[in-house]
Amino acid sequence: MALSNRITCLFLLAVLVPPSSTLQSAEHNKYVLAIGIDGLRTDALDAAKTPNIDALKANGSFSNACKILGPRYQKNDTISGPGWTSYLTGVWADKHGVHDNKFGGRKISRYPHFFNLVKQQFPDYRTASFVDWYPIDKYVVTKADVRVGYEAHGSDGYTVFDQHIADRAVKVLAEQDVRASMVYFGATDENGHRFGFHPSVPQYMRSIEKVDQHVGRLIEAIKSRPNYAREDWLILISSDHGGEGKGHGSGHQVPNIHNIYLIVSGASAAKGEFQQQVYLVDLVATALKHLDVPFQPQWQLDGKPVGLVPRQQ
Repeated sequence: MALSNRITCLFLLAVLVPPSSTLQSAEHNKYVLAIGIDGLRTDALDAAKTPNIDALKANGSFSNACKILGPRYQKNDTISGPGWTSYLTGVWADKHGVHDNKFGGRKISRYPHFFNLVKQQFPDYRTASFVDWYPIDKYVVTKADVRVGYEAHGSDGYTVFDQHIADRAVKVLAEQDVRASMVYFGATDENGHRFGFHPSVPQYMRSIEKVDQHVGRLIEAIKSRPNYAREDWLILISSDHGGEGKGHGSGHQVPNIHNIYLIVSGASAAKGEFQQQVYLVDLVATALKHLDVPFQPQWQLDGKPVGLVPRQQ
């Protein structure tokens, strides 16, 4: 072959054949697992023995100063109802309408759970929800193909039902093709209310470490999947609030309450501590971005995608 023809062939190959990283990305189906840990105070997580969450932090982006309140609107209470609704809808309380744990004035049909947004673009994508703070299941969860909701009571009850939640979620994650999942654990918050939200409180610390064991089981279930090598899993971890003393209400000016962790982990996640301010509502936007769900203006999302490696075009 003449030299000029050889150069032409090499040029065409360079133009027409995408880099190996792009091919790999195109061949890997994308999945999201969002893990919610209720009442998780940041310095307590830092002090606890949590090898599984630590490994997720090391393989992703993270912040221990993620805000549960946005700069535009801060009139809702710093409690679970508005916190988890913002976590799951990607908008602040002036939009979703949940200001307390009574869920009065909710506008979930207008600003739905992000499963609904995934289904709008990919109706065949299966979703799964596992929660034991029942109001989440009752008032917020929509479009879940697998829906497990328990009504736990007291710190002992949540410890038991967190175990049931983990057991059910492990089986589904290992055996079913579920593209978007949310798993909620409530014992941390209940132990904080009963014994205190602080790294010096043994019961609270043990509840965090127990949740870390559950997280480890979820990750092992994902890794056990027969097609795991051809899947791109994004793991998101956050909370609804922290705590101070034995409570967290009216915590607008209390950093230990309004600062939480946000962890974005996986092969598609950037690595290291966030250099910009991140917010609770960023979780939904990040999940949708990873799943290649086009954002629609009518959704009016307040969050933005964070912690993802920029993709080659």
